[in-house]
Amino acid sequence: MKKKFKTESKRLLDLMANSIYTNTDIFLRELISNASDALDKKHYLSLTDSSIDASDLSIEVSVDKDNRTITISDNGIGMDKDDLENNLGTIANSGSLNFKEQLEKPEEVDIIGQFGVGFYSAFMVAKKIEVLSLKTNTDKAYLWIAENEEGYEIKDATKQTSGTSITLWIKDNTEEKNFDKYLDDDEIQMLIKKYSDYIRYPIKMEVEIIRNEDDKTEKRKEIKVINSMTPIWKKSKNEIKEDDYNDFYFSRYYDYNKPLKTIHYKVEGITSYTALLYIPSKAPYNYYTNDYKVGLSLYSKGVFIKDEASELISDCFRFVRGLVDSDDLNLNISREILQQDHQMQNLKKSIDKKVKSTLEKMLEDNREDYENFFNEFGLQLKYGAYDKFGQNKDLLIDLLLFKSSHEDKYVSFKEYLSRMKDDQNDIYYVCGDSVEKIKDLPQLEKILDKSYEVLYLTDNVDEFLINILHDYNGKAFKSINNSDIDLDSEEEKEASEKKTSENKDLLDELQSLLKDEVKEVKISTRLKSHPVCLSNDQGLSLDMEKVLKEMNQGDNIRAERILELNPNHPLFEALKKAHDEGKNLEDYAKVLYDQALLIAGLDIEDPADYSLRMSKIMVDSLK
Repeated sequence: MKKKFKTESKRLLDLMANSIYTNTDIFLRELISNASDALDKKHYLSLTDSSIDASDLSIEVSVDKDNRTITISDNGIGMDKDDLENNLGTIANSGSLNFKEQLEKPEEVDIIGQFGVGFYSAFMVAKKIEVLSLKTNTDKAYLWIAENEEGYEIKDATKQTSGTSITLWIKDNTEEKNFDKYLDDDEIQMLIKKYSDYIRYPIKMEVEIIRNEDDKTEKRKEIKVINSMTPIWKKSKNEIKEDDYNDFYFSRYYDYNKPLKTIHYKVEGITSYTALLYIPSKAPYNYYTNDYKVGLSLYSKGVFIKDEASELISDCFRFVRGLVDSDDLNLNISREILQQDHQMQNLKKSIDKKVKSTLEKMLEDNREDYENFFNEFGLQLKYGAYDKFGQNKDLLIDLLLFKSSHEDKYVSFKEYLSRMKDDQNDIYYVCGDSVEKIKDLPQLEKILDKSYEVLYLTDNVDEFLINILHDYNGKAFKSINNSDIDLDSEEEKEASEKKTSENKDLLDELQSLLKDEVKEVKISTRLKSHPVCLSNDQGLSLDMEKVLKEMNQGDNIRAERILELNPNHPLFEALKKAHDEGKNLEDYAKVLYDQALLIAGLDIEDPADYSLRMSKIMVDSLK
């Protein structure tokens, strides 16, 4: 007699089959997981009951294209009539969970099923389901049948061995769905490998084997174990060779380069998990594009849950590849989506911490490897420290490297601080397109003469990053382009003030000629061989202005520019002489300003005008 499902049958079952799961492929994962649980139950009972034989536990999958069926069988604990009624007739009742709760030590039982809804995912692909089962140590088998969401019936049946066989009659194709693929042996094998490769029991399937012998091609059917069973990350580290780790990496990520670092560890605590992580030696070609897939693979009790789980690791470590296997995560009812709770946050923090400590150790113990890593992924760390208003800056700040004036080598902030001069209050830096161009900047001359180290910042993000970081261990970052940078002794300051006073009229005239182009024209105390340079007042820097323009975001944004003149350069003396003789200094002022712009890496407003004024000055000088 047909019975209705015990709940709001049609409505709830329809929800299970059509709404909870977004990917029809996972029906096979759910049914195999249930079969694995049945084997677990039989194994656990055999430990205390010698009459139960649990020596050859396995799962079998078979496909019948002609009858459009797929069957998943196990020789596990099996179900009697009451079990079928309670577990399959009542939606969201978990027989696995009930079994675990009935044991004296449930924490020792590693059972996958929690919600009691996985079985109903089969209705996504099946128009009819039959469950044939014989419970261990009983002699009465039963057949559970459901052809739709309306209800089910249970019949007496015959079965020779204990266990359960679930047969699905696959739906016909629709315009939206191709159900025929679930009748393809290769497709089923692929799904088993993807979702259930690490189920600890063998998953067997009859497959077609092609052999070539004596110039003859022979086709025959053989039973083959499809899954790997024991995942590499579940093995003890002393059982695994470096080649094993590398082979797993190559096969999974199709990378031809060995990983720079393999991180394999297990954590037990509030959130227990095992992780196998890889730091690649080379950045993928699409790493800094939207096409790059971010995140780790997630497993629960060896069952594949999802790829590219970005929830498991911070974006600043998006270069990390690998997987996490945890029994403690709160998945949603479909096991497709992670719930964002404190367990997830704890896991993410723990993984971030492990990656950071690994990189720190690499930086300390193997500098060459770390610098190779930084050449590939350093930009990612910089973006990570800057992103979200510096949310992760404390996590990343000691991992950042920059080239510097100290032997042109990479330097960390910690190393810079250790070499600071006693009279130095700030960490000096300068931005530029390349180290080579930076070295030609006139602002560097005096600061290097005083043996102060300068960080060379060559990435666009650096200027944003420095502003977010603000300081390191109480030492503020100071651009050498800042007009208020203090490198002078008291004697030098007095001499500068005297020069400024003596040439006030000249400076005022030049500023008047440049009008709104500069905030101030001043005597420089940091120039040696160069006649002129640009600096900026407080606020927006010249480097930031340049970056914003390159990003097409700063058309109307300008730094407050200050034109600095070298009073010891012959050109200054020539200017002074021309001013005293009452000559028009407009051409000189404009050319000097444009030269300062070019040195700073900024565009001049009117190149043609610059060329004409330069030509005029040259002609006048040759008369």
